[in-house]
Amino acid sequence: MASEKSKILVIGGTGHIGKLIIEASVKAGHSTLALVREASLSDPNKGKTVQNFKDFGVTLLHGDLNDHESLVKAIKQADVVISTVGSMQILDQTKIISAIKEAGNVKRFLPSEFGMDVDKSSAVEPAKSAFGRKLQTRRDIEAEGIPYTYLVTNYFAGYYLPTLVQLEPGLTSPPRDKVKIFGDGNVKAVINKEEDIAAYTIKAVDDPRTLNKTLYINPPNNTLSMNEIVTLVSGSLQRSSVDKPRGVCERRSDQFHYRAFIRF
Repeated sequence: MASEKSKILVIGGTGHIGKLIIEASVKAGHSTLALVREASLSDPNKGKTVQNFKDFGVTLLHGDLNDHESLVKAIKQADVVISTVGSMQILDQTKIISAIKEAGNVKRFLPSEFGMDVDKSSAVEPAKSAFGRKLQTRRDIEAEGIPYTYLVTNYFAGYYLPTLVQLEPGLTSPPRDKVKIFGDGNVKAVINKEEDIAAYTIKAVDDPRTLNKTLYINPPNNTLSMNEIVTLVSGSLQRSSVDKPRGVCERRSDQFHYRAFIRF
């Protein structure tokens, strides 16, 4: 007999990746809960998202990171907690950690990561500070003895590919004649579709192999260089080489070593 699926609470679910994780959780047959702030209900865009959650059959729990009692109450109703809070709220996850510790029932916590492995990366500012916040969250989780899974998802296809990785403010489509290539354009990075990231996230929650581990989402066919990306989309574009963009970081692992760029 198959084991019962965990009840999943998503905190920060009205954001881009949070919405997809909630949808993936529901599709996978998990009882899904979403912590929703009162302010989200009055926001036109987020209010529509919350209504969609209701239509999916998601249980809405009213609460806030700054309301410890509401956090504990929500967490007590779940087996697994997934945080998808934004980059400016990473350190606020200490409040989630504290509430999980008090609730005492959580089988696993997946903090908001959705990027590179910060334990195996080095960077200059502003990426250095962002990595530092995620590192601190990891150490806080481990210090409290909370079961965890860290997700290393690398880069969002929906963010980088539409512009061919041109980090220009306001740009939403690829350039028509000339494209900027960082360095020689041959260094590779992993780019994943957000819907796939959400699906793998949900698959991880009940998998004993991912407990207290770092899960890398690195499909071989998703590992591409800038030159390969440009060639796949339009090989006729003129290419110009530029220096590294701000926030350059470097990641090493046993399998590969690459340089990549981050925009915050």
